[in-house]
Amino acid sequence: MDRLNASLGKILPEQRLFLRSDDTTRVLRLRPLTQLAGISGITLAFGWTLFASSALMIDAVGADRSGISGTQAGFEQRLHELQAERDARATEALAAQARFATALDQVSQMQTQLLGSEEKRREMEAGLGAIRSTLTETLAKREAQQTAAADGAGPDRSEEVTAALDILAEELRQTADQRALARQEADEARLAAQELTVERDQILARNDEILTQLEDAVTVSVAPLDDVFRAVGMNPDKVLETIREGYSGQGGPLTPLSYSTRGNAALSQNETKARQIIVTLDQMNTYRIAIEKLPLAMPVQQAFRYTSGFGRRWGRMHQGIDMAGPVGTPIHATGDGVVTVASRQGAYGNLIKIEHELGTETRYGHLSRIGVKVGQRVSQGELIGAMGNTGRSTGPHLHYEVRMNGRAVDPMSFIKAAENVQ
Repeated sequence: MDRLNASLGKILPEQRLFLRSDDTTRVLRLRPLTQLAGISGITLAFGWTLFASSALMIDAVGADRSGISGTQAGFEQRLHELQAERDARATEALAAQARFATALDQVSQMQTQLLGSEEKRREMEAGLGAIRSTLTETLAKREAQQTAAADGAGPDRSEEVTAALDILAEELRQTADQRALARQEADEARLAAQELTVERDQILARNDEILTQLEDAVTVSVAPLDDVFRAVGMNPDKVLETIREGYSGQGGPLTPLSYSTRGNAALSQNETKARQIIVTLDQMNTYRIAIEKLPLAMPVQQAFRYTSGFGRRWGRMHQGIDMAGPVGTPIHATGDGVVTVASRQGAYGNLIKIEHELGTETRYGHLSRIGVKVGQRVSQGELIGAMGNTGRSTGPHLHYEVRMNGRAVDPMSFIKAAENVQ
């Protein structure tokens, strides 16, 4: 023990603590072995605290991701329900509009019939007036003839005139009955048209409410996707333009254009709002296609510890992040792409480079094993190698880089963006 204390004394010299009271003074000697034991205990306690904190943090992150995934699934289910209800309301509105148009046509036909009956009645009244005048003149002539000739030589036509009057009276009665029936049917048609108008207005109001809810929902959904690309330093407008260039196929037979002569402001407003929702949904779908092409997954899915971040380190630029773990820890591709390098590369040690779309590239260094070949196409989450300690490395870990158009960017921005996507 004395020899060991003497050897350690060069590094940890003996320390003395003076404990003074009112009447005595005590001296405590801290030998090198005692100091070494204390330092070792403190180091072990601090290391265990870091390890436990990292484990708890990883568990918390996993739980948060599960909760966010459930929330996203519920939101998408609600969005599908709103879309289905919107389509049903639109169908009801079109049916109500068709019924309203049919009722208007019936009212128009009844009004035409009523006008015809009224014209016929007037003609009959005019004919009856002419017949009455003729009858009056005939009766006057007959009386004059009876007065002039006592023998009654002129023919008696009173029965013929009476029969003609009876026929005219019956025709007038029938015409009046037809006119009253036509008026009744016209009134009933107008009432039905009013009821259809009220029903259509209610359907349009409900349809507008559903469209407003859909518009708010898709707008809220697009905002986080837009933030994802801004967070990783990409221009969302250029990303959308690039994706649309690759998904721009069109075709199919064309049908002749048809034009409606019945305008409706409410339907036009709803159609405009529905078109805007479709545009926003297309934008959201294009964002999701672009996100699937970005390396947003975690390369290490088992327990690990961050040992170095992106930025300057020891006076030099560290162009990635380091994730430490046991040798052989599985390493996964963070996005779909093509392997461009799969070999030993100087200070990187065993290195894998994967080229993704939208100008992004990921690098995985210091591997103990490479499980892919150059030119191989890999998918997000696919096993590509194992963690190691090759190249310029002080211990087993993964050096993970993300590059955009050849420029190194902070991989943590992509990892945090993935949480917003989920």
